[in-house]
Amino acid sequence: MRSRVPLLVVLLALALLLTGADLGASSSAARPTLTVRASQYGRVVFAGSNRALYAFTRDQHGQSTCYGACAAAWPPYIVSGTPSGGAGTSRSLLGTTRRRDGKRQLTYAGRPLYFYAADPVGQVLCQNVREFGGLWLVVRGSGQLVRLPR
Repeated sequence: MRSRVPLLVVLLALALLLTGADLGASSSAARPTLTVRASQYGRVVFAGSNRALYAFTRDQHGQSTCYGACAAAWPPYIVSGTPSGGAGTSRSLLGTTRRRDGKRQLTYAGRPLYFYAADPVGQVLCQNVREFGGLWLVVRGSGQLVRLPR
């Protein structure tokens, strides 16, 4: 059964894309940075812009499977510079993977990272949510996914 994306989420993601709003993609002048910050799920990885980052359990072998409507709701963390690890992260866990369009998506512990389009800055709204054939989970500084009992 295919998951439904709330219309509001899709419209929000499209509006952000059309207005050029930055969900964490780096510019050539700034290096993308990850930090570990406190959340209601403990200390988890955030982008330097204080936006929570998620991993998708459907992604295998470091390759993203989130495109189209999935990427509108869960924008990938696209980078152009060399990523750097901030407080609580491990530089050895940082990496990138190539998307089908050739863009580089940031990975942590080998997992492609995403934002949730409707997350306010500093908040985690979609932890442990099943959409697009997988589970969306925030990531600890150790690289472990935060799993909650169902």
